[in-house]
Amino acid sequence: MRVELGERGYGIRIGPHLLAEPDSYKLLRSRLVRIVTDANVAPLYLEPLLKALGLSPAEALVLPAGETQKTWANAEVVLDWLLQARLPRDGVLVALGGGVIGDLTGFCAALYQRGIDFVQIPTTLLAQVDSSVGGKTGVNHARGKNMIGAFHQPRAVIADTDTLRTLPPRELAAGLSEVIKCGLLGDASLFARLERDLDRLLALDAETLADAIERCCALKARIVAADERESLHGGAGPRAMLNLGHTFGHAVETYTKYQSWLHGEAVGLGLCMAAAMSARLGWIAAADAERVSVLVKRAGLPVRPPQGMTPEDFRRLMALDKKVAGGRVRLVLLRAIGEAVVTADFDPDALEQTLADFCG
Repeated sequence: MRVELGERGYGIRIGPHLLAEPDSYKLLRSRLVRIVTDANVAPLYLEPLLKALGLSPAEALVLPAGETQKTWANAEVVLDWLLQARLPRDGVLVALGGGVIGDLTGFCAALYQRGIDFVQIPTTLLAQVDSSVGGKTGVNHARGKNMIGAFHQPRAVIADTDTLRTLPPRELAAGLSEVIKCGLLGDASLFARLERDLDRLLALDAETLADAIERCCALKARIVAADERESLHGGAGPRAMLNLGHTFGHAVETYTKYQSWLHGEAVGLGLCMAAAMSARLGWIAAADAERVSVLVKRAGLPVRPPQGMTPEDFRRLMALDKKVAGGRVRLVLLRAIGEAVVTADFDPDALEQTLADFCG
């Protein structure tokens, strides 16, 4: 499929056996390629990628793994490496890994010589269904997640579903949070299928997996094409809906200093909190909020905040969210399963009671 953005448009390829296939890279406009990956992914997939691209190990940079590595300091490491290699402006960066590597590499591609091509090769479910598509790149800061970044669309996304077979169960579960999110915000039939076929997804059934990834990518491609830079309606347009669950989730990640919770785990909790608050406002039925909580829990994701996190912690950290405007927190909430809305027009007592319920 394609993300339709005019001259910045690009294709998304989804399927098995893509990573090691040289034909996957015919679209590259240059053979001057450098790869960025991490210490978890490199032993599994770097060698076949080097072979497919005709590169040597010296043309790859292996960073430490984990969300704590998505930093300005590591961006400097990548940029220094590119400068030392004298990669020209028509060079290409390839991001081989999960969301951390994709975001960091894309950010460096946006900065290096004011912007060079990059290709996403996502190796986690979360990256394949969400972070590799749409051009959001960046690094974390101690004061807030993804507060430093740039919009920079990839040249292509190559999602090899075979890479998911080496994912630890916890990483697979984390990716499912973004699949659940897609069902909630714009595809009620996907949500219903997840309720029915979640066990098949967890078992990595090829047909079920391919269908879920394709539907998530198609939904995100449509939203990104309609609102590339999250700029419509003062940042409350279609693209902002992709942040369903994220305002609550980012608060958890910042509270835990990006160390003990995976991004997808925090988003899973955030989906439960957004659904519960929507029910408290009377926008969805309490039974639908319970459906969300049950599905998130079945996926193996937490449904309660970290021990010791208080409503005040949530309020303080949510105030740093990028969707805050005019001093008011905007949240993505549900009008129905499959229909989300971005709003600051909600009863603040509903937020306070939701925070109290989850932190109690």
